[in-house]
Amino acid sequence: MSGEWPCCAEPLPEMVRQGLERFNAGEYFEQHEILEHAWRAEARPVREIYQGILQIGVACYQIQRGNYAGALKMLRRGLAHLRRAPDRCQGIDIARLREDAQRLLHELERRDPAGSSEPDPRWFLRVFFEG
Repeated sequence: MSGEWPCCAEPLPEMVRQGLERFNAGEYFEQHEILEHAWRAEARPVREIYQGILQIGVACYQIQRGNYAGALKMLRRGLAHLRRAPDRCQGIDIARLREDAQRLLHELERRDPAGSSEPDPRWFLRVFFEG
């Protein structure tokens, strides 16, 4: 798999770093705007990582809005983009994000739709990265 992803050894691009910072600050709409530019500008396989993170951030945005069906949809899409990615790329801990997003997906799938609409603070994920 590493032959497909030589760009993973490169440093994290500034635009992506900014998007990840917005994600971790809970500014999910803003992270979407920034990471969408990075994703669209990138032609190599790493674009799948940017798109997957972007979609997981949109899932968190949907949770903020109380749209759990939308959150489930975006979590599934985001995880699909991260499935083939290496565990670490450009300093981003992809393995941890996959695990955390998968755990959140299971939690939301088990959630009683008639239950409280108040989101659990643990549902707002973080992206761990260097740089």
